[in-house]
Amino acid sequence: MSTMPTLPHRPYRIAAATALSLFIAGLIAAVLWAILAAAGDSAGTSRIDIPHLLRMTSIQATLTTVLSLGVGTAIAWSLNRLRFVGRDLVVGLFAAAIVTPGMVVAFGLISIWGRNGWINQLSQSLFGVSIDSPAYGLSGILLAHVILDGAFAARILLARLDAIPANRLKVGQSLALSAWHRFRLIDWPALRGSLPGLGAIIFLLAFTSFPIVLLLGGGPANQTLEVAIYSAVRLDFDLTGAVRLALTQIAVCAVVILLASALTPVPAALGRSAQPAWRDMGVARLLQWLVLILGTVAFLLPLLSVLIDGMAGGFGRVLAQPSFWRATLTSLLIGTASALLTLLLSLALALGRSAAATPALRTVLGAPAYAYLAVPAVVLSLGFFLLVRQMGMSTGVAAPFVVVFANSLLALPFAIATLGPPLDAIVRSRGKLIRSLGIDGYKQFLTIEYPLLGRDIGLMLALAFCFSLGDLGVIALFGTQDFQTLPLMMFRALGAYRNNDAAAIAALLLIGTITAFVGLPRLIERIAHAPRR
Repeated sequence: MSTMPTLPHRPYRIAAATALSLFIAGLIAAVLWAILAAAGDSAGTSRIDIPHLLRMTSIQATLTTVLSLGVGTAIAWSLNRLRFVGRDLVVGLFAAAIVTPGMVVAFGLISIWGRNGWINQLSQSLFGVSIDSPAYGLSGILLAHVILDGAFAARILLARLDAIPANRLKVGQSLALSAWHRFRLIDWPALRGSLPGLGAIIFLLAFTSFPIVLLLGGGPANQTLEVAIYSAVRLDFDLTGAVRLALTQIAVCAVVILLASALTPVPAALGRSAQPAWRDMGVARLLQWLVLILGTVAFLLPLLSVLIDGMAGGFGRVLAQPSFWRATLTSLLIGTASALLTLLLSLALALGRSAAATPALRTVLGAPAYAYLAVPAVVLSLGFFLLVRQMGMSTGVAAPFVVVFANSLLALPFAIATLGPPLDAIVRSRGKLIRSLGIDGYKQFLTIEYPLLGRDIGLMLALAFCFSLGDLGVIALFGTQDFQTLPLMMFRALGAYRNNDAAAIAALLLIGTITAFVGLPRLIERIAHAPRR
């Protein structure tokens, strides 16, 4: 007896997603061709020590991964046990780590631990001695990375702990398991499957980190591949060295992604967290409070320092500068255009993948977009820079379009990961009903999918907008005095030792990012009349 297929027949969705996937694959092929062509045509020599840079980049990325997983596990464990007023706010704070601009955190660490930072000023006023700053070099890079990536890991791992079945917890409670035995027998089995995949993501984030290393590296000794590419192009115009560095970075990132693809997928976790069902007592409870307080303060303090220094310093002077308003308008236009383009691309791909009947077709449709995870921001910017030069176009004319498109492509994997799972769930749970009612694809989206996807679409727009708003990697090679965003303006202010101006810009960047991250999902959900989940 034949059964009705669950999935509605949507050939146009699959065809559109296929055409778009081929286009995106063609773009990455063009970028790689431009880099390879530059490598083949270049007869010059380069003094860049690639083995040293690869070694330093790998060391800091590995240390970041290990430390972030440890910190994230401890914070997730604490949050999973504790119930208190404002818990949802703390959970949301750690979720916001994914969109918090790295250069804002880096500047916050300089404000606290720098030579003229809060700690040094306090030490000089109380004891008359200066403290060696841990904000620069490898220690500063690791500190900034662990603050961001540890918070990100905590939110992901908390979702795993929240997903532990209630019956398993009841059995553990009935056996009167201690805090240690519960962690070993119940929590650890739920966490360990996610750690390798999460570790791969954190390694990639640290391996391709640009603004944090640029601001806190402290010199060539701690330089990474990403920063070396920027220096080779922008400072030395050493295209030979830049191309070799880019190929090295692409190769490493591709290997990590291939290894990660065989691991357990990491769940998206940006919503609310379940209230604790099991609370520990005694020493364990004290330890949980200690971990949570230290983790929250470590994350909040650099952000608070940015806000305080920004408001107290050159806030008024920055607001009076016409260049600031031009940079703000440029940032908003690029962020909005990138977010909308990302929405169109990700929706088309996600709708096509959800209509695909076979896992193989779903993989083929999504592979080109996810391939951009192997192409960091500066490398992608370099590829477009070389492509524009080889086509004989003016970089000044092409810059706005390149920056928008590059930011959109870099956000695309995260957008598909945000929209794909809920869209798959909608289609599969309501597929038979859609077929029985004879609803076509357009009406299916307007009447069923869009209202239920409101918050997810808002979250995707927020992620894409915030990524673009805080980006320095793409604009770094294309920015000029007349075409600059707020991150580039902030970087130039730091280079000119105008720290008060940089603090004010950093504060405004932070406010804009958090506002968009919190407000856009709620706004789009309200527009779509989607129920809160």
